[in-house]
Amino acid sequence: MVDDALRDGHRLIGMIQPDLSHSRDEARPALFRVGCVEHHPARRSRRRPLHPRTHRHRTLQDRGRDAGADCVSSVQGGLFPLHRRFHARKGEEAVDREALLEVLTDFLKANNLKVDWEGVESAPNEALVNALAMMSPYGSPEKQAMLEAPDLKTRAEILIAVTEMDLAKKRTSSEPGLQ
Repeated sequence: MVDDALRDGHRLIGMIQPDLSHSRDEARPALFRVGCVEHHPARRSRRRPLHPRTHRHRTLQDRGRDAGADCVSSVQGGLFPLHRRFHARKGEEAVDREALLEVLTDFLKANNLKVDWEGVESAPNEALVNALAMMSPYGSPEKQAMLEAPDLKTRAEILIAVTEMDLAKKRTSSEPGLQ
């Protein structure tokens, strides 16, 4: 796939999650309409790692898949018109950092996990929200909702809401039933 992207001159690789909730055929599941596109600069050596720049894209039509492969060979789509260029740290001031850190603390306690609080405290909101969204243990629908969020504030709100729901479910499933 990487070789094909480099060979055609576009240097783009698109990744789209399967949408299992709307699939009739498990062998060829439906795809979500929004995914990520990575732009890979020219490689000088096959051993040199790629350093992608990632953008979101909207898939218009699945135009075919390689036989026997778990990947789409060709999709018709385009980069989100408003998100061709991401502006670093745009919208950070709108993120409710206090709520994000509170739910992170609750999640860590509930799962007996530790974190480098010095790193968390020094991270800008954009890096913190995006890293937590990426590392979150949630399924495809939740991750897709975060990917499709129109801005950083909304992505943080989705992350907080999903985490709160997960924590509530854990609390109620571990409590003894009513008698």
